[in-house]
Amino acid sequence: MVKVIPLDKIGEDERGATHYFDTNRTGQFIVAYRKAGSGSGDHYHKGLSPKKNPEQIIIMSGSALLNWKDVRSDKKGTEHIVAPSMIEIEPWAWHQVVAVTDIIVFELNGLEDAKHDTFKI
Repeated sequence: MVKVIPLDKIGEDERGATHYFDTNRTGQFIVAYRKAGSGSGDHYHKGLSPKKNPEQIIIMSGSALLNWKDVRSDKKGTEHIVAPSMIEIEPWAWHQVVAVTDIIVFELNGLEDAKHDTFKI
């Protein structure tokens, strides 16, 4: 239902580290700043929007907990995410991201992508 993909590091020096990822997505994206202890998500997608099938988000800095549940079965879990990591969330997976520390989240979708493909339990 969810997949956590640590971003590959291509280098590191006194300035810091450089990581990369591949995507075929274009268009509008979202960058969100979340404070430690806050929650985001609390919904699922049916995959009606191409950018929600699967949903892809990157935790750019900090750490978070990803709570998830398959809304069609009893499968559920919690993943600890440490930046930088990409998360792929399959359709029908209710999900909630809880910031353990302050985090920066890069969503590979825009507001229009979620407009008709976001549902609450």
